Amino acid sequence: DIIPQPLLDQYLSMTDPARAQTVDTEIAKHCAYSLPGVALTLGRQNWHCLKDTYETLASDVQWKVRRTLAFSIHELAVILGDQLTAADLVPIFNGFLKDLDEVRIGVLKHLYDFLKLLHADKRREYLYQLQEFVVTDNSRNWRFRYELAEQLILVLELYNPNDVYDYLRHIALTLCSDKVSEVRWISFKLVVAILQKFYANSANALGLNFINELVVRFRHCSKWVGRQAFAFICQVG
Repeated sequence: DIIPQPLLDQYLSMTDPARAQTVDTEIAKHCAYSLPGVALTLGRQNWHCLKDTYETLASDVQWKVRRTLAFSIHELAVILGDQLTAADLVPIFNGFLKDLDEVRIGVLKHLYDFLKLLHADKRREYLYQLQEFVVTDNSRNWRFRYELAEQLILVLELYNPNDVYDYLRHIALTLCSDKVSEVRWISFKLVVAILQKFYANSANALGLNFINELVVRFRHCSKWVGRQAFAFICQVG
């Protein structure tokens, strides 16, 4: 009753590989781009009409199609709600995490928006995987690492101090030693945000341990760039 059946059938048929070859090679990408709007119109109660189409698009051989879905998966999660997201979107999200950098950047740019929609136990499963974002297909793709640091500043609020210390601290320290100054600078802000997280949650021991680690790693560094990093961290703080 929401969308005329012939119109919906026409939309769903856009994922047919034969159409991509004979009608328009970009047709699957257009289909992927409009999918959140179609899902919103149909409502979560009719998600079953789109589920197979979404999974087909998520495994499309064209990375541009997968990239389009990666950039909008957080919007689809809001439309579907936590239960459907956990059942149907999390597996797709996990696949995008292991995809090409061109696809991974889509989920990375909205990492916080997606993770905050998950239940705490499901969200915790991603702590270890976040470290994989430090490694990229092309090491010169510094904006990827910059985006990671920027997202982690937001993601801090989703985890407890112990998880931040055990997992996110290592990523922050790695990014602070990046070859690109822009990445280092945003990472200094991340380090300070981590310290603020510890002391705001009365995790003083963790905060002190982290400060001592920063002193050893940067303040007493044999290279001037390390000592400069310590000065910048103090400046940001």
